[in-house]
Amino acid sequence: MARLNVNGRNVDVEVDDDTPLLWALREHLALTGTKYGCDIAQCGACVVQINGELQKSCSITVGDLKPADRILTIEGLSANGTHPVQRAWSALDVPQCGYCQSGQIMTAVALLQAKPKPTDADIDAAMTGICRCGTYQRIRAAIHHAAEEMAKPREKDKRKG
Repeated sequence: MARLNVNGRNVDVEVDDDTPLLWALREHLALTGTKYGCDIAQCGACVVQINGELQKSCSITVGDLKPADRILTIEGLSANGTHPVQRAWSALDVPQCGYCQSGQIMTAVALLQAKPKPTDADIDAAMTGICRCGTYQRIRAAIHHAAEEMAKPREKDKRKG
């Protein structure tokens, strides 16, 4: 039995310590937004955030985690897909097959947390997930779109102060 903090909730999961986090999320917690892609930490479909840092959940085991570690999956970004990055993905019709998109979105969220106004070079360096459909240009455009949307409240706040 392992105790995990997933999307702000403490949950008990009955798995062996050597179970990859990916399978604990998908098979035991029914959080299927995190995808299985390659099982060798290369494709990025299984990306989640742990304590605010990107991790490929296929390469970290449940036993590697502490109960205080905060795991954020695609389901935890927003209750109904209203996170600015998710809205940008939808507005710009980024996905084709969509399989890699949860990992791409989680990576984009982390990028925008670190660099609220990323350049194309910043985006290219950060977005290392593989998209078999080749939607990289739309991914880049959606990140710029989300960055603009996320900056709007900050600009309003600056005018008030």
